[in-house]
Amino acid sequence: MKVIRAILVDDEPLTRERIRTLIEKTEAIEVIGEGRNGLEALDLITQLTPDLVFIDVEMPELDGFGVIRELDPENLPVVVFITAYEEYARQAFDIGAVDYLYKPVTPSRFAAAVGRAREKLAGRSASELHALIAAATGAKRGYRKRFVVRRGAEHVFIPVEQVEWIDAADNYLRLHVTGKTHFARGTMKQVEEELDPSLFVRIHRSAIVAVDRIRAIRSHESGGHVVEMNDGVQLRTSRQFASRVSGLLA
Repeated sequence: MKVIRAILVDDEPLTRERIRTLIEKTEAIEVIGEGRNGLEALDLITQLTPDLVFIDVEMPELDGFGVIRELDPENLPVVVFITAYEEYARQAFDIGAVDYLYKPVTPSRFAAAVGRAREKLAGRSASELHALIAAATGAKRGYRKRFVVRRGAEHVFIPVEQVEWIDAADNYLRLHVTGKTHFARGTMKQVEEELDPSLFVRIHRSAIVAVDRIRAIRSHESGGHVVEMNDGVQLRTSRQFASRVSGLLA
């Protein structure tokens, strides 16, 4: 039987101790890392690439759903959420988690979760991984408040109100913030759905701008518009999103 490499993340030491003890009593599973919040979870998952993650939903810095949203969809581990609230337990299944565990975690429920994890690891598909990311994006209602970006050896937060405009860079989003650029995981379609449409508008297949950072909008001789940002950058609009730019001029 293949040994499952697992990490556990919870801000409550007693919960971590409880799950660690249950893991030690379970055949072919080992703890390779522990974390206390969402940022530590991101670091552990990125560095250790575990097979399985036990993660609390409500944590400081970044919640469990937020952690899943920020991960690379090509390298997602199997996820078991830990929660004290029934509402989050239902959402855990909605976003494709293999199982959830109520606090305090019982041996029988833990064994069932590990069994489901083994089955999932044996046969999960790439489409399931992408579905998990997409569902985690909408697991909590409300618009995105911040981005998580990697800066050296740490993850840092960028509040959305600091972002001036966003463009696509291969498989990443490039955030433009007061003359600096930061890279975050995600797609233009995904981030467009997450941002408040009263604050951000998509003007091109590969560009989203903050409405209050627009200096001017000018007609272009070849049709369409040129959007000039406060930092002097000029961005061409595309026909597909022309009506959205026209809406700003109404």
